[in-house]
Amino acid sequence: MLVLSRKADESIQIGNDIVIKVIRVQGNRVRLAIEAPKEIRVVRGELEKLASETQVVVKQSGLDLDPLVGALLAVSATAT
Repeated sequence: MLVLSRKADESIQIGNDIVIKVIRVQGNRVRLAIEAPKEIRVVRGELEKLASETQVVVKQSGLDLDPLVGALLAVSATAT
């Protein structure tokens, strides 16, 4: 693991197409901006954990949510 220190308005380049910029530091909170290609999934850690836990519950329930997920993705794609 690489650990770096950055100040507001400084950035970190990952590869050729991912940039993480420190927007603001206020107390114990840091606001970041992340530039990445659309095919790179960028999610807060706690949301990734929740998504994984939800997938387990859905699989255990036997429900087929693929049609709902497809519809939500279609709506999301037209909104951007």
